[in-house]
Amino acid sequence: MENPTILIVDDHTVNLTMLNELLSPHYAMRACKSGEAALRNIAIEPIPDLILLDILMPGMDGYETLEQIKQNPVAKEIPVIFISGLDSSLDEEKGFQLGAVDYITKPFVAAIVLKRVKVHLDLKKARDQLVSQNEWLEQEVARRVRENTIIQDITLSMISQLAETRDADTAHHITRTQAYMKILAERMKQIPKYTDFLQEKTIRRMVKAAPLHDIGKIGIPDHILLKPGKLTEQEFETMKHHVIIGGDAIRNAIKQVMEVNDLVREEFKPLSLLFLEEAETIARFHHEKWDGTGYPSGLKGEEIPLAARLMALADVFDAVTTPRVYKSIWTMRQASEMIIRQKGKHFDPDVVEAFQTEQDSFQKVLREITDEG
Repeated sequence: MENPTILIVDDHTVNLTMLNELLSPHYAMRACKSGEAALRNIAIEPIPDLILLDILMPGMDGYETLEQIKQNPVAKEIPVIFISGLDSSLDEEKGFQLGAVDYITKPFVAAIVLKRVKVHLDLKKARDQLVSQNEWLEQEVARRVRENTIIQDITLSMISQLAETRDADTAHHITRTQAYMKILAERMKQIPKYTDFLQEKTIRRMVKAAPLHDIGKIGIPDHILLKPGKLTEQEFETMKHHVIIGGDAIRNAIKQVMEVNDLVREEFKPLSLLFLEEAETIARFHHEKWDGTGYPSGLKGEEIPLAARLMALADVFDAVTTPRVYKSIWTMRQASEMIIRQKGKHFDPDVVEAFQTEQDSFQKVLREITDEG
């Protein structure tokens, strides 16, 4: 390992010679006679590990030189020890305020110079190692987060596709409703009362969770789920149960993870669990209605979580504008008129207004993500 490099800055040749003779057996030495030269020298590889800087120099003095060093991104972390013949506490205080780490007074005492230099080089080495370890840890954490995110996304995609296979009429329903959710959320965050809540990370979590909204349909019998006609009252009651099946399945998964992992606490949940909680909310409550006539809990108004209110509109819009064996396709105009009529009834008025503003965006998604494509 190479010896640390020390830069001495002093306009007196005698001081440069004395310090060089004292330190060169242990360190790689460089020297210059002015602050201006020092500022040029610190950019030369290898970057100095320590600077011994005289205070009283013609032109740029030690204080001004140190100020310039601290403004240099390459050199600002280099420890600087002032060389001074002054015996004023005021001068020392000024030096420390500017960022000096220590003082060495003239005339030099060899043992003191060697000791102070070694102490500050050891401290710098420890700081450098800590920075290096922190950078490695940050990179490792980022790598593992990426890996976990990929695994999570693959698992989510597999589960969503399995759910889709139960209902052949809705080939791209999940993809479109995700897109509609994002459009609505991005528009809603421009409303002052939602701005703080609908941060980018929250919107991403909602959109990512959206594909699990109908996961409970896996538990609905085929003769009901795939029936090519209107459901009987009893069959519809069974179909409505899919929100309970889906919500409970996700809730049980969360509970099991928390029970087996001692590191998971309610106040320190990892992002993966926050995502699952969002998915549970959407799965369980996306058939609630603003006026309280929905299911399963009959929630009303803002009792219904926002993510579920967004999904309610996205889900209904996609259902009426895409092919189903039991109905014809509605036009964009027909779908829009129905949604507007249901403002304050089925749908949150703010969500309907967001939809009205973004109708062109909805139509673009509907045109580009087709079940035939």
